[in-house]
Amino acid sequence: MILNLNKKLNITLCGMMGSGKSTIGKLLANKINYNFIDIDKLIEKKTNKSINAIFEDYGEIYFRDLEEKITIDTLNCKKTIVSLGGGAVINNLIRNYIKKNSYNIYLKVEYKVLEKRLKYSKNRPLINNINFKNNLIDLIKKRENLYQKADLIIKNEKSINDTVNNILK
Repeated sequence: MILNLNKKLNITLCGMMGSGKSTIGKLLANKINYNFIDIDKLIEKKTNKSINAIFEDYGEIYFRDLEEKITIDTLNCKKTIVSLGGGAVINNLIRNYIKKNSYNIYLKVEYKVLEKRLKYSKNRPLINNINFKNNLIDLIKKRENLYQKADLIIKNEKSINDTVNNILK
């Protein structure tokens, strides 16, 4: 198995929105008997607001501060697969915690696949506007080099089971 589960406390999944972090994370957690936490869902649960509503009501800076606190608290857990928010890697403190406390897997998805998955999504505050395509391309450009620093890079363009099996090889 590629994953050295004894070396680090957790497994984190990073990647763009729509890359399959939550779906893959749940299945992977089930297969290796780990807990699963989706940071975006946890933020929504703790605030009783959707991510969109947090962005609309308080702005991105407030959201990123909240994301930092909740992500760092979560990374102190053990035997947990954590689906990171798509933009979590832009935060230096979160990146340092990921490096120290987890085995980080980047779920890489090509632009065309992401575009197809996200085109009709209404719950993505950073791309929910008329400039969808340009915003998505800009986000990929800003984050790609940070995602590439992961311990493992897996292309997630086939079936969910194939992706999980590739992680476990």
